Amino acid sequence: MFRPDLSDWTQAPCDVLVIGGGATGLGVAVQAALEGRRVALVEARDFACGTSSRSTKLLHGGVRYLAQGRIKLVREALRERAIVLGLAPHLAQPLPFVVHERRWLAWAITALGLKLYQWLAGRLSLGATESISQRSLRDSGVALPGTVAGVRYWDGQFEDARLALALARTAQAAGARVRNHTRVVALKQHDKDWEVTLQDALNGQQITLRAHCVVNATGVWVDGLRQLALSAVPQTAVSKTSSSRSSALQGLVKPSQGVHLVVDRARLPLNEAVLVPRTTDGRVLFAVPWLGATVIGTTDTPRDDAPLEPRPMAEELAFLWGETARALGVRLQAHDVKSVWVGLRPLVDNRHGQQGQTAQMSREHLIAREAPGFVTVTGGKWTTYRSMAQEVLSTLVASGDLPTARCVAHTESHTLFGAPAAGALPTSLREAPGAHLLGSEAAKVLNVPGSDELLGLGLTAAMVRYCARSEWAVTVEDMLARRWRVLFLDARLAEQMAPRVAELLQQETGIDPALPAFLALCRQYQLSPADLAGL
Repeated sequence: MFRPDLSDWTQAPCDVLVIGGGATGLGVAVQAALEGRRVALVEARDFACGTSSRSTKLLHGGVRYLAQGRIKLVREALRERAIVLGLAPHLAQPLPFVVHERRWLAWAITALGLKLYQWLAGRLSLGATESISQRSLRDSGVALPGTVAGVRYWDGQFEDARLALALARTAQAAGARVRNHTRVVALKQHDKDWEVTLQDALNGQQITLRAHCVVNATGVWVDGLRQLALSAVPQTAVSKTSSSRSSALQGLVKPSQGVHLVVDRARLPLNEAVLVPRTTDGRVLFAVPWLGATVIGTTDTPRDDAPLEPRPMAEELAFLWGETARALGVRLQAHDVKSVWVGLRPLVDNRHGQQGQTAQMSREHLIAREAPGFVTVTGGKWTTYRSMAQEVLSTLVASGDLPTARCVAHTESHTLFGAPAAGALPTSLREAPGAHLLGSEAAKVLNVPGSDELLGLGLTAAMVRYCARSEWAVTVEDMLARRWRVLFLDARLAEQMAPRVAELLQQETGIDPALPAFLALCRQYQLSPADLAGL
């Protein structure tokens, strides 16, 4: 499968061009391809390289949305949670969560709310919500300071970057053309179609692709693509929902960043996730077991910009440091933190909340047809990627941009690439670093040279070669940040492994694997002396 020449794409136009290779864009590509449409998807960097690989790894119905009274959103997410668990059991599994309360009234309210959460799930519930005494909490090893009692409930956990790859390969298997490291440099309308100029970000090659419809699914960067597209559209073609071109080009997204700390499991040994329902500033905090480590997060800090590699702010690190001590009973030292990473949420700017209060902005998605054949989709969350994709295609059909599909896309039952033939994987595999991530493809990796060369955290030379040949891995960052999550689990170890990974990728692809850039990135994922000065 390795990277075909971009000129091959000029041979045929497409019905739908999806721009953006995160959860939303990949979901749209799968939906459209399974409907029998001619589909192409491009991603400027790598699949899920932005927000979609930097989540808290929770496949959830939205407990905090329930507290806000958003029942419809919760019910939809609970339904979609169950569907994703069935589509990719090698990448998504049920996980118990424990909520510790320090006051009996708070405990009673939490227990009642979580019982309602289970009731809303109905037959799709993942497990019973149950009360836990202080003694049982101590016996389980997760008793926290000042706890009077707790509540255990069930939600889902998943591996976000690998799920994105599963979607990409599912779309490709259904006939979609899929490509990473490919930028959009120009868009214009020509007759009733769009002419889109694409550039290979690795060799500079350019082509022009003709598409009947364009879906802007670029996450926190949707407004930049909207400016590029809509500035070239005649005023009469701008969506009737906007009274003028200037209103059509107002920003749709207000970025909010969330910081995560990763510590060794021995430092915070959890077999169940912990939810802290009330931090000092009114947010929630999670501590989640993930691939042999523990993830602590997250923050919710507004930004006016959207950098490709955001850095944690001093106040965010101080917040996580303090809450880990106050709520989790662990006083972190600098050497405890193996990696620190930041994701940007594309929150829909509804203009209703107070300035700067991103925690109050909409977590629901927005789909806007802004010109003939041009749709922007933003907001939402990983759990509901599939239902968002269905809505995008329905919007294009309802507006007359696409004809009714030739076939029904049963995306709720079409298992994703790599899913085991039957049944979920055992818990032991879920806890082993990366052992389960290849699913049914694991046997193929054993036939690739290098299975006996261990590189670290379960990664072998054979896996690197396989990812270069079959999963679009070109750069060291592709490999160690998303195909295998070493950068997110242990940035120093990723730095040590990088030179050998670069050699293997160079052998497989003949393309510069960008080793210096990755080594610099590894240092950004480590706490610096400047970071520590404020703690």
